[in-house]
Amino acid sequence: MMLPQEIIRHKRDGQALSAEEIAFFVKGIADGSISEGQIGAFAMAVYFNDMNDDERIQLTLGIRDSGEVLDWSGAGLNGPVLDKHSTGGVGDLVSLVLGPWVAACGAHVPMISGRGLGHTGGTLDKLESIPGYNIMPSNADFRRLVQEVGVAIIGQTGSLATADKRLYGVRDVTATVESIPLIVASILGKKLACGLDALVMDVKMGSGAFMATASASRELAEAIVTVANGAGTPTSALLTDMSQVLANCAGNAVEVAEAIAMLKGEIRQGRLYEVTEALAVEMLLAGRLADTESDARGKLYGALSSGAAAERFERMVAGLGGPTDILTGFERHLPTAPVIRPVLAEAEGYIIDMDTRDIGMAVVGLGGGRRRADDVIDHSVGLTAIAGIGDRVEVGTELAIVHARNEDDYAAAAEQVRRAMVLGEQREEAPRSVYDVIRPEEVA
Repeated sequence: MMLPQEIIRHKRDGQALSAEEIAFFVKGIADGSISEGQIGAFAMAVYFNDMNDDERIQLTLGIRDSGEVLDWSGAGLNGPVLDKHSTGGVGDLVSLVLGPWVAACGAHVPMISGRGLGHTGGTLDKLESIPGYNIMPSNADFRRLVQEVGVAIIGQTGSLATADKRLYGVRDVTATVESIPLIVASILGKKLACGLDALVMDVKMGSGAFMATASASRELAEAIVTVANGAGTPTSALLTDMSQVLANCAGNAVEVAEAIAMLKGEIRQGRLYEVTEALAVEMLLAGRLADTESDARGKLYGALSSGAAAERFERMVAGLGGPTDILTGFERHLPTAPVIRPVLAEAEGYIIDMDTRDIGMAVVGLGGGRRRADDVIDHSVGLTAIAGIGDRVEVGTELAIVHARNEDDYAAAAEQVRRAMVLGEQREEAPRSVYDVIRPEEVA
């Protein structure tokens, strides 16, 4: 008979755990037979002693199999089941556009998304700015939308990867969140439980990224690609820039409005478009919906130009309880902040750097994010028309437009935005939107 304390001791002493030991421990996390103290000790042992690739794969599979694993084989789908996951950022509304866009090219996208964490915005919080949108539909409605519309973006149900919620909660209070094996198993355990044919990861780099350094971001991306493919799900990862806000806005309702503009073909350039298109191309290649990058871009261009991508978004919103006319009536449906005023530059120069985390925290301070898990979000607040690295500003130039609940909130956000923008005399080139693509053959 296995004992939890012996498994903990093995990892504490730097030993590699067997598949049986890991499966036993994860099962105990899920069914409650292993205490929170033991989970914390296990997490700390992993934090200090790491895990090899085999251990990471087994931990991921254990978390995946600790709850329901979706099976689409009998659903009559006429295309591959694909998904994308991002490590999070500021102004990162990619999922809102990417899911419908890829669905319009023949994929089925069952996207299980999360809420905002710290300075990063959450896809579910953005979608809940749409009146009536139900992020927790019945399993039957979820499956029907994935089958008929091609995309459904919802929250994690309690039946998926049940061990992860308990393990993550303990990690959060034991200073073990930053462990690469635990991060990888948490991300992939949930994603692989969705029964995917392929996954594409968006791993952020820069001042607004979850990982503190470029090397840490690359290490995470390579670990995810290695583990996911080892667990049987074809996966690649893009390293993308988060040294400045991705979209031209940050918030909830304001990001939904920008996503709609992009789906309607009104945005065909810029950082947001480049990153979203690059991820979409990789998804089409992974799902064998395109043979080459050029072929993929052609299909994506057609899906935007024809209105097919926008139509998928509108059908998804309506199918999950939202308005039936979100594309044309979004200004009427989305909440609007009482105070909308620009932040004006107080000096001249070029924007040479940006503390993107500080921009995200400005949105949190406005009420658009959470300081505690039980905080209520104001979906109307945020920032729009945010200036970017390389832009020339004069005294009185708009750095952003603040959408606030009151004048005091506006003033605090305006000051934070000014502090986050670093000015210099010489123009700096804006960072590339996509740094690298990491595919399985490159980490084998």
